[in-house]
Amino acid sequence: MGEQPLTVDSAAEPAVEIRRSARRRRTVSAYREGDRIIVLVPARLTKVQERTLVAEMVSKIQARDQRLKPSDSRLAGRAEALSARYLGGLARPTSVRWVSNQRTRWGSCTPMDGTIRLSHRLQGMPEWVVDYVLLHELAHLLQPGHGKSFWSLLDGYPHLARARGFLEGVAHADGLPTQDADDGAESGDIGAGEASG
Repeated sequence: MGEQPLTVDSAAEPAVEIRRSARRRRTVSAYREGDRIIVLVPARLTKVQERTLVAEMVSKIQARDQRLKPSDSRLAGRAEALSARYLGGLARPTSVRWVSNQRTRWGSCTPMDGTIRLSHRLQGMPEWVVDYVLLHELAHLLQPGHGKSFWSLLDGYPHLARARGFLEGVAHADGLPTQDADDGAESGDIGAGEASG
């Protein structure tokens, strides 16, 4: 089996290792190993076929990585789009980022400085769930509490009840404490229990 690094134009691209196998007849597969992408190909492929198939497999791995671990910049772009669509563009956060120190909260925001933080535990959940949490935090930039005026800002989101139910189920399965939306949560925070209230 030979190894062959793929030449990549950008320094941000991962290293790619190609492993040819005489036993492999038709299938091409790829997986991530640390900071490298390993691509397994049949030994009989031509260089042109190999280049094409390796590029496809690397693209698939990177797309999967993006879905599972979306970047802060993508999250900020999503926040801008959600604000425009559901809040008339009025919610304008100064920063939106993923954090790993929120164990009992899905998201939080600080209305005073316009920062929004989403728990890394949301990564890999359906996009409509992440959108709900992000929209929830955006609404807090306009309305700090969880009163009727706050919830009226979210009325237009079509997956509101479904996303709240999904998060309630995850919180229950994880054994997290539940609480009503207005019961003890700080202004600007969506806790695990808030999915229900």
